[in-house]
Amino acid sequence: MKRLYSVLVENRSGVLSKVSGLFSRRCFNIDSLAVGETDDPNVSCITIVSTGDERTLNQIEKQLNKKIDVIKIKTFSESESTSRELMLVKVKYTKSNRREIMEICELMEAKIVDKSKNHMTIQICDTPEQANLLLQMFSSIQVVVEVARTGTLALQKCSIE
Repeated sequence: MKRLYSVLVENRSGVLSKVSGLFSRRCFNIDSLAVGETDDPNVSCITIVSTGDERTLNQIEKQLNKKIDVIKIKTFSESESTSRELMLVKVKYTKSNRREIMEICELMEAKIVDKSKNHMTIQICDTPEQANLLLQMFSSIQVVVEVARTGTLALQKCSIE
């Protein structure tokens, strides 16, 4: 079972270390982690994706709530959230595979953001599943040189009012 934690924390040095240390000490797994300031520069949002059984996931929330620097925690499942991940992929291209790479980009709504004589850097901002699919498509034609990914960012879906 996978759960997303949106954790609002005081924007101070050492807070991320305390939060990640909690996961380490308790042997909880972090699948993805992303941190950034909110609209208030004194508050950061840590988005954590973790997997485990129901008991473990509830324990993570309880332990996070005990941290002094934690202001608020929202937890939700993947189906209750809108999530995105940014991925940059550097690929090597030749005259023979250039068109196929560009077709994959068009199909996946990925963008070529940099290019040289024989390399391209491609950006995709989509769900983690779509980012993985893009990688699989490129791997099948053996062009991937380097990959950089952010952690998953997520917000709870808007409710109908």
